[in-house]
Amino acid sequence: MIDSRGPCHAINQGKGWRYPDLAHVDVASEDGRTAVSLVACVPETTPVPLRLMERHPLGSQIFMPINGQRYLVVVAPAGEPPRPDALRAFVANGDQGINYHRGVWHHPMIALDEACQFFEVHRAGPGNNCDEFALETPIAVCLPEDQPESRP
Repeated sequence: MIDSRGPCHAINQGKGWRYPDLAHVDVASEDGRTAVSLVACVPETTPVPLRLMERHPLGSQIFMPINGQRYLVVVAPAGEPPRPDALRAFVANGDQGINYHRGVWHHPMIALDEACQFFEVHRAGPGNNCDEFALETPIAVCLPEDQPESRP
C-alpha cells in the first residue's frame, strides 16, 4: 500500500510535506522505461465477480486514486497461476495507492462506489509484460456491508 501515514518532512519553506520513497518502481527489464498514465474505471456492483487475474513479468505497476474513491484490490503470490484459496482481497480507501511488484498476480482495477480515476506509473517498452489467467470458476467477492445481518 502507498499511504501518507508514514514518515514525512517539510518542503517548500514549510508549505508542503514530502512522504519519500513510498514505492519501488521496477521497469528496467528488456529495455523498459517508466511511463505515466491515467486509468479510468467504472464502478462494479457487488458482489464483485472475479474472472481473471493478471501479472506483469517485466515491471511493477503503481496506481494512486485521483478522486478519492475507494476500490477493491485482489492479489495472489507471484509464481504459478493463482489458486482460488491463494487470492486475498481488501478495500483501499481513496487516500491509499497500491504498488504491484513485478510478477505479482492481481485483478484489474475495481472501482466500487463511483467511477474512479488513477494515476498509474508502469513499464512501457518491448516485450510481453502482461500474462492473463482466467479463473476456472468465477469467484464472488462480497463486501462487509453486503452481508445480511445475522438474526437470532
